[in-house]
Amino acid sequence: MTNKEEFKKNLSEFALGLRDYLTYGDGEWTVKGFIDIYKNIYTISSDTKIVSKILEIHLFPKIIEFGKKYGYKIVLTDHQNYYPDISFVKDDDRSVMFAVDLKTTYRDHNFLGHINGFTLGSHGSYFQNREGKKNIQFPYSKYSGHFCLGIIYSRESYDLYDETEVYEVKELEEGYIKDENYKYGKVKKLSELKSITSVIKDVEFFVAEKWQIASDYQGSSNTANIGSITCIEDLKQGKGVFSDLGEEIFDEYWMNYGKLIMIKDGKSRKITLLKDYLEFVGKKELLEKIKSKTTKKKAKKI
Repeated sequence: MTNKEEFKKNLSEFALGLRDYLTYGDGEWTVKGFIDIYKNIYTISSDTKIVSKILEIHLFPKIIEFGKKYGYKIVLTDHQNYYPDISFVKDDDRSVMFAVDLKTTYRDHNFLGHINGFTLGSHGSYFQNREGKKNIQFPYSKYSGHFCLGIIYSRESYDLYDETEVYEVKELEEGYIKDENYKYGKVKKLSELKSITSVIKDVEFFVAEKWQIASDYQGSSNTANIGSITCIEDLKQGKGVFSDLGEEIFDEYWMNYGKLIMIKDGKSRKITLLKDYLEFVGKKELLEKIKSKTTKKKAKKI
């Protein structure tokens, strides 16, 4: 078993146990809000950026445990928005390192079995110049593999919680005398923390190499980011557009995305589709290996 195969196996097994760590009961998130020194509980916004950051913070102690168990040093990025979120560097061989991005997204309840989608990193500077150090912790070529630790969740109905609510919880008040000089408008009194509705529930995890779950379109219109597929089952099984073509074709396509120009139907246009790219570079025999996406358009609309 290669270092990459072993790392993927260990990371996948690690991900299987994270649901029990993050949730309880019928799948509610154990995080209920944040607390001040007066033991007031403030609810969390359902904003995806806020939920994603808190999930990352919640998982970090477990990620450190994982690194220690398998002999990896955890290296975080020196700057915000650098790639990747976490670099795992082997303690006894620093030439062995893996890039892991934490990707959180919610189920799209308008389309059965699909997520809202996420990006898989830039296809710009560091992706094209694999020895460069712009916007990346270590040069891209130094990593032995590039992985996603995916987190999928359902957003709770807005009818069940109020983002502006503040709570006092009886089980936190034992042996504690409230400062009578501290006032905060309306405070709702509850007996248990579990009475507060979590903003997310039904969290599940998957691990995949990023090329395996990539689409052939950008994840956002205004930035050079690689888009993901959106079918949950395809994500969990690593059945992206490139999954039968291999990582080399994935690399070539995204290095050249929007740069090559072809003539089609008498008109010139930039190549932004995998089918067009394979035709342009004379690899038509690979067209049948393009994995058909299970798109939202084909999914059952709820």
